[in-house]
Amino acid sequence: MDTTPGPTPGPAAGNGPTGHGPAGDRPDAPVGDPDAPDFTPAERARGRALRRAQLPWALGGRLAGLALTLLLGLTPAGAALVTATGRWFGGSRTAGVLAGAAALVVLGQALQLPFGAGARAVRARFGLVTQGWAGWALDALRSLALALVLVLPLVLGLFALTAWSPRRWWLPAAGAAALLTAVLSFLHPLLIEPVFNRFTPMAEGGPRTALLALAERDAVRVRDVLVADASRRTTALNAYVSGFGATRRIVVYDTLLTTAAPREVELVVAHELGHVKHRDVPVGTALGAVGAAVAVAVLGLLGAWRPLLDAAGATDAADPRALPLLAALAALLGALSGPAQSAVSRRIEARADRHALELTGDAEQFVAMQRRLALANVSDVDPPRLLELLFATHPSASRRIAAARAWQAARGGPVPERRATPGESVV
Repeated sequence: MDTTPGPTPGPAAGNGPTGHGPAGDRPDAPVGDPDAPDFTPAERARGRALRRAQLPWALGGRLAGLALTLLLGLTPAGAALVTATGRWFGGSRTAGVLAGAAALVVLGQALQLPFGAGARAVRARFGLVTQGWAGWALDALRSLALALVLVLPLVLGLFALTAWSPRRWWLPAAGAAALLTAVLSFLHPLLIEPVFNRFTPMAEGGPRTALLALAERDAVRVRDVLVADASRRTTALNAYVSGFGATRRIVVYDTLLTTAAPREVELVVAHELGHVKHRDVPVGTALGAVGAAVAVAVLGLLGAWRPLLDAAGATDAADPRALPLLAALAALLGALSGPAQSAVSRRIEARADRHALELTGDAEQFVAMQRRLALANVSDVDPPRLLELLFATHPSASRRIAAARAWQAARGGPVPERRATPGESVV
C-alpha cells in the first residue's frame, strides 16, 4: 500500500467524491456524528499545501526530462553528443553506443537533481524527511550506478540487433524486452530493493505471528516478515508484499510499526495480500511484458521513418547516432501511456481495499487506518480531478473511506463513524 505523497497528488492521494454527508467541513460536528467530516479543515489544508508546494518541482522535473530527451532525439544535438563521447573512448561503433548511452543517462539524472532536491526540501518542511543531504546524495549516486548497470548492457544488445538488421531488429528485440521485463520483476526484490533499504526479520511474537496468521487465513504462502529501515529516510508509512513463490515476503516499514495500532498494520498488510490473491504482480508483469514488446515494435516502425532519422542526424537504426532518437521515442510513449496506467492502477488498488475489508471484516479499523496513513503521509485527501486522472496511482483517502462505508452499509453493518474531534490528530 504505497501511500507516500508522490509528484502530484501522491500515490495514495488520488481524487474523487469525499463520501461525506451534508455536514461537509462543519467545524462543530460532534464526535460520533455520522455526517461529520473525516478530515478537519486544518488537515485538508496541510495536505493541499504539500501537494501545491511539491507540484512545481515534480511536474517541472518530468517536463524538463522529457524536453531534454526530445531535444537530443529530434535534433542533431544528440547525434553530436554520441559522436563526441564515442571519440573520447576510441571512436569505434561499440564505444559510440556505450559512451552515448552513458552520456544520456548521466545528463538525464543530472537534470533531475535540482528538481529532486527541491521536492526533498519541501517534504522536509512538512516533517516527512529524516535523511540528511549526504544520504540523499549517496542515494542519487546509487540510482545513477544502478541505471548504468541496467542500461548499458541493454543498449549494447539492442545495437547488436540493429547491426544484424536495421529494419527487422525489433522482431527479436520485442521478444527479448518481454522476457527481460519478467526477469527484472522477479529479481527486483532480491537485487534492487536491498540497494536502497536494509531488511531485518521481524522479531518473533505478536505482530509477526498475527501477520503470518493473516496470510495463512488468506491462503497466501509467505517466506518471512521483514522490517525495512524506512525511518532513516522518511516518516511516511507503508508496507508491501514482494517476490514470487519461495521469495515472497511481507515487508513492513519500521515507521508503520512504531506509529500505527497493530490492527491497522494488519489491515495495511491485508490490502497487500489482496494484490497476491488477485495475482496483480504476475498479471501486471505479463501485461508489462506485452506492453514492452509492443513498445519495441512501435520503436522499430518509428525508428525506420526517414524524416525522423534525418531530423536526428542518423542514417538508420544501426547508426549509434540513432540512440537519442530511440530514447526520445521511448520516453514519449511512456509519457503518453502514463494516464492509462494510472487509471488501471487505481482500479487494482480499489480491489485490494475490498479484499482487505472482506478478509478482516473490520471497516471501522480500515477507516482509522486510512486516516492515519493520510495524516502521517500528509496526503491531499481530495486533490483536483485532473491531477488524479493524469498521475494518481491510488484512490484518494476520502474515496477509500467512502468505499469502506459503502461496503459496510451493503452488508447491513454499522457504518464507521468519525472518531476524531476537529483539530485532533490521530497520528
